[in-house]
Amino acid sequence: MFTYYLKLAFLALKRTPALSSLMVLAIALGLATAMTALTLLYKLSGDPIPQKSNVLYAVQLDNWDADRAFDETPANLPPNLMTHRDARRLLADAKAPMQAAMWRSGVSVVPEDKDVRPRLVSARVTGGDFFAMFDVPFLHGGTWSKADEQAEHRVTVISRELAERVYKRTDVVGERIRYGDEDFTVVGVLDNWKVQPLFYDVSNDTLGDPEEIYVPWSVGTVKEMDINGNTSCFAPPTGEGFVALAESDCIFAQYWAELPDAATRDAYFDYLTAYVAEQRKTGRFKRPDNNKLSPVREWLTQNRVVPDDSRIFTGIGVAFLFVCLLNATGLLLAKFLRKSGEIGLRRALGAKRRAIFAQHLTESGLIGFLGAVVGLILTVGGLALVRMLIPRFDDVARIDATLFLLLIVVALLGAIAAGAYPAWRACRIAPASQLKTN
Repeated sequence: MFTYYLKLAFLALKRTPALSSLMVLAIALGLATAMTALTLLYKLSGDPIPQKSNVLYAVQLDNWDADRAFDETPANLPPNLMTHRDARRLLADAKAPMQAAMWRSGVSVVPEDKDVRPRLVSARVTGGDFFAMFDVPFLHGGTWSKADEQAEHRVTVISRELAERVYKRTDVVGERIRYGDEDFTVVGVLDNWKVQPLFYDVSNDTLGDPEEIYVPWSVGTVKEMDINGNTSCFAPPTGEGFVALAESDCIFAQYWAELPDAATRDAYFDYLTAYVAEQRKTGRFKRPDNNKLSPVREWLTQNRVVPDDSRIFTGIGVAFLFVCLLNATGLLLAKFLRKSGEIGLRRALGAKRRAIFAQHLTESGLIGFLGAVVGLILTVGGLALVRMLIPRFDDVARIDATLFLLLIVVALLGAIAAGAYPAWRACRIAPASQLKTN
């Protein structure tokens, strides 16, 4: 029977092409608007590292001004960055199974090949645990050793893209590469790697690409590498230059720890509490204890990595879809009631109400399916427009299989729901009154 109803639905659409096209377009526009907004929100608010997000913690210490909180909202959050001096101490104590302090910098790469122009590339100053903690894949080699870190050896890990650009190949472990006026030894080459958003550093563009160069924390410190990110101070450093900044209470470093279970987490939190109490004796940390270990998803929410505009846009898109479905309901009702004579005749000839209802519900479903097809095309076009207008959304504004299936389901269910009342009204038409009229 379904095949028969589907044939009748196609014939009904052909009899009223303008009205049918209007309903398909209304559903498609509503779907495209809602799905474009939902895609952006879904990609932006997704778990960037689901396999480890429950064991990775951003470490926060409240070293801020005694007279003014860092976060003057009811949440009273501690700073989302850390001082260099605190990060150094936590790294030296190494109370977590793995930990990494870091900041974003930049270096000038000067290739030996004179045909390859020097260029400024992004760099991350960090510890060797960074790569294992964040599941960064290596194509060749690996990270530097703790001995390299302690001895301040000029070693580096580079991206695959940089290796191909500088050396025209990727297996370059052991090669020398010049950063500015000093040579570094390549110990590892990363494979293609992308994480959205870049949760480990919310002080920079979280939709950007990972860095092309990684150097040890100790080397970045001794070389006084630039800080490309937020630097906040409640009081100016007592001196000038990087050393004064590193010894001050100014914050600019990110700090992450991997804590595999609740016992390890509790022990590490107790260590932080003891560390703050120790520092308080020296005149620092004048505020009440406000230490925090924030897992990845909480960290993203806390720092509003997902823009409020995205949620507003999604709400508007869903509301617009609802309006479009209501319009489709009105058009379907008008269309079905125009066939009251035909429906009355069929009822007089013995057609059951459920058959009339099923036939018109099938027609609604067909309209919804066609709306989904057109809506998919419009959604792909809308996401392409977003990528064109906002280049940094290039990896975000792309539909995936899950959302594609959701679009089909929403279109079908929405159209069937929109057609349920008109179909019900159609099957309630009294045959006697229509036969008398006609």
